Amino acid sequence: MNNIIKKILKLFNILRDPVFIRALLKGAAAGTEHYQVLNGLDCSHVVDIGANRGQFALFSRKCFPNARIDSFEPLSEPANQFERVFAGDENTYLHRLAIGESEGEKLIHVSLRDDSSSLLPISEAQTTLFPGTGERETRTIRVAQLSSILSGKDVQSPALLKLDVQGYELQALKGCEIFLHCFDYVYVECSFVELYTGQSSADEVIAWLREHGLILSGVYNLCYDSLGKAIQGDFMFSRRTE
Repeated sequence: MNNIIKKILKLFNILRDPVFIRALLKGAAAGTEHYQVLNGLDCSHVVDIGANRGQFALFSRKCFPNARIDSFEPLSEPANQFERVFAGDENTYLHRLAIGESEGEKLIHVSLRDDSSSLLPISEAQTTLFPGTGERETRTIRVAQLSSILSGKDVQSPALLKLDVQGYELQALKGCEIFLHCFDYVYVECSFVELYTGQSSADEVIAWLREHGLILSGVYNLCYDSLGKAIQGDFMFSRRTE
């Protein structure tokens, strides 16, 4: 019931904005659930890893109308929709690849719901907790470090790094490590349950980012199982100021 209410509220917020309505008709539902996180931030640059159809990028553009947005999405179907949604936006760039620790090719496990696809195998826990997200196929995609796509000069402060990579969080963060000091904020979906085989837990991601000068400043959009146990959420980190 709680999830149904969230979906109704999201649709209501989308239907209040003509830009979001046009995007919805092209297949992308703006990520209005991120309002509490993004509202009030000052960002000149958003690096959006795991962009899918542009849900997060859409809401970022609403909050930061003059920001540069670099989005990363390796799957062709959502990437094609992203390009239709952002056609004419000269300050949004789509890169058709995944970010990871090293350059190369990897198998991605494509979910029946493509926004649940991952470079890690989809676990039984994922398909049990989120029916309809089982594996449909595997594909070979390109993976690269962020530094092979952007230079340090490209990252415009204040900058936000967002990751929604379905269990591949720590590997993707390590692929951004060279430029991590350039980001004022890191916003990443983390899990308390192993939804993807071999994924890092929320506490491992928190510890790694703390070592790199970023401290947890908030947890949003928590998702629970039928017994009320937290499964995952969106974690906001801010750069530590001495």
